[in-house]
Amino acid sequence: MSRDRSPRRLRRLDRRVLIAASVTALSLTASGCVVVHGEREVLPATTKAEAAKALEQFTTAYNEADKAYDSSLDADHVTGALADIDSARLKAGKVNSPAGNASHTPLKLSDAKFTIPKKAGWPRWFLADTAANKGGTARWLFVFTRSSLDDPFQVAYLTLVAPDDVPTFKTGKDGWAEAVPANSAELSVAPKDLSQDYATYLQNGQGNSFAEGAHTSGWRTQREKDAKKPGRATQYIDESLTGGDYAPLALRTEDGGALVFFTTRHFMKQTAYTGTSLPEQNASVDALTTGEVKQSLTMEFVSNEVALDPAKGADGGRVSLLGRIQGLTAAKGE
Repeated sequence: MSRDRSPRRLRRLDRRVLIAASVTALSLTASGCVVVHGEREVLPATTKAEAAKALEQFTTAYNEADKAYDSSLDADHVTGALADIDSARLKAGKVNSPAGNASHTPLKLSDAKFTIPKKAGWPRWFLADTAANKGGTARWLFVFTRSSLDDPFQVAYLTLVAPDDVPTFKTGKDGWAEAVPANSAELSVAPKDLSQDYATYLQNGQGNSFAEGAHTSGWRTQREKDAKKPGRATQYIDESLTGGDYAPLALRTEDGGALVFFTTRHFMKQTAYTGTSLPEQNASVDALTTGEVKQSLTMEFVSNEVALDPAKGADGGRVSLLGRIQGLTAAKGE
């Protein structure tokens, strides 16, 4: 079969191809389904409407999981540090109350404020700052994140802070916030280094990166008191946790600093002296303990923190820990 490859025939084909492509592009634009290379384009992480929907979906799933003590019910809505803490809590609850949470009180969020950064690359993420029917007057800070357009938004970080501690964020004329790179040299401590610096500080008190407070000097003081309790020796190991969904996330504040969310892991080992035994643990610890507690118990915790990291050269220049939520994730008896 012969084929007509004349210039006129080719021009007609080219024109049809161009028209078809134009119609397809117009159709996609009209439907809002334009494909954008998220790894290159500087775009808002989401819309406020979509952020509100993600918060609503999380709250519904969280309440269902809490009522049933079933981590599968909110597994699609949590990741990173919060997933570790939440799933362990629900696992312990299920062991001790197979029928579910008899004291369940639904979490109700209100006065939600969304801070959405405009950035290139993944992950895309945003902050939801809310009031709640639990935790008194504290503001609940949720960091939602996703690694592609095909992924749902999940909460990686949840911390509670005093209302006056929530900073004012820097936003552009378009209302979008600014994400601070993990390796930023513009801050007192680069966000990528906060987890390790905090672990080192807790371990041996070295470094002057952190301001005094309940989660820094106060926590070290409490540990020293606990270590002096009679009949047992207490040891601590603190580690950074920064990979994947544990990566630090930072928002630029109006004063040039940043609000940074990061994760750490902690181990506490209690060993009874010869002739003595360790105190009985509560039911939640027992539910997460493997092995038999004969002389020692090692508990593993995951902690997510939120900190104000000042601009480099700012007065004081020390990082302030505003909030921390820690949960037991495993324990081993020996």
